[in-house]
Amino acid sequence: MNFEYFIVKRLISAKKYKSSISAPIIKIAITAIAIGVVMMLVSFATGLGLQEKIRDKIAAFNGHISISSYDNNSSKVSLTPVSTDQDFYPEFTSVEGIDHVQAVASTFGVIRTEEDFEGIVAKGVGADYKWDYFEEFLTQGRLPNYSENLNNEILISEYLANRLKLKNGDWVATYFMRDDSDLPIQRSFEIVGVYESGFQEFDELYMLTDIRHIQRINRWEEDEIGNFEVFVEDFDELDTKGNEVYENTGSFLDTQTISQKYYSIFEWLSLFDFNMALILGIMILVSGINMITALLVLILERTQMIGMLKGLGAADWSIRKIFLYNAAYLIVLGLFWGNLIGIGLLALQKYFKLIPLDPRTYYVTEVPIYLSWDYILLVNTGTLILCMLMLLIPSVIISKISPVKAIKFD
Repeated sequence: MNFEYFIVKRLISAKKYKSSISAPIIKIAITAIAIGVVMMLVSFATGLGLQEKIRDKIAAFNGHISISSYDNNSSKVSLTPVSTDQDFYPEFTSVEGIDHVQAVASTFGVIRTEEDFEGIVAKGVGADYKWDYFEEFLTQGRLPNYSENLNNEILISEYLANRLKLKNGDWVATYFMRDDSDLPIQRSFEIVGVYESGFQEFDELYMLTDIRHIQRINRWEEDEIGNFEVFVEDFDELDTKGNEVYENTGSFLDTQTISQKYYSIFEWLSLFDFNMALILGIMILVSGINMITALLVLILERTQMIGMLKGLGAADWSIRKIFLYNAAYLIVLGLFWGNLIGIGLLALQKYFKLIPLDPRTYYVTEVPIYLSWDYILLVNTGTLILCMLMLLIPSVIISKISPVKAIKFD
């Protein structure tokens, strides 16, 4: 057995070790590491979770990249139609990493009931629409089916349904205006599903309907739509893919990524990266300082042992390793309890949604949790390595201890 490991094992297993003067300080150091790990895990899980949830909700209503006519000027509705006869539709083969392309069109409208009315944006979608996100948002009914003949099925938000006192299965009268007429056009729609994304900015606005209704209201041809929504496979490559999409579309078409369209939201989200890095640094620093204190106390308490080992011919580095191994054991203990408590708390929030949030401020209804082995391993290995590196400096004090004085030390 390794000499240093043998000594450490005897020290840790000794009863005197657990009742020594350093015991309370060691417990404080272990607690500090555990609390630090909990804070770092919570910071990563909530920060990454919030980023993922918000960008997914924005993508659900906009795609990752929008391709439209320059005349639309970033309007929420379609002003100038675009032909579906494009090289990139329905498959964007000229750019790698594109997951899906869909054609949509939008127009302003007003839903009117016997008691109230509400302005909305009717978003027309077709058989190629990506419903993955709305399958998660759906709270009542089912998703509309626009793959066959034109129908009157719509999907509205729970926010609009509550404001207008509507429910699944109701028929609603919706009015639309045309540029060439002063009189509104009325359409009656059947609510077949109700969704709640938790993103109030979208929930209070969007109603999903058949794109053929929007084409008829605007008097467009069958091959004319408002814009294309493009989804990328890897969101981290959004800016790169956005530039590639722009280069591979016609000069008469404009492209815009959601990070450009919703710049303020994504700028706000980018602050979470800085916050996570700051919390990570502070927690590791605090943990390291506590471990330095514990190590110095251990050295002070074992001064006579150090003198005896030196007197027997043990090298300074060999004795330093004894205390570094001891410190590593304490750090691992702190990491164990920190992971147990931290992952437990995160799992409770993820599956039971104990902490709610105001969607008007945070764009989500509860604290979102993103669990991944990537950052869990990063937190643990980073804490262990950095703390051990910080402990190399105070362990140098061992080389300054004189064997004769150390043996006489009381």
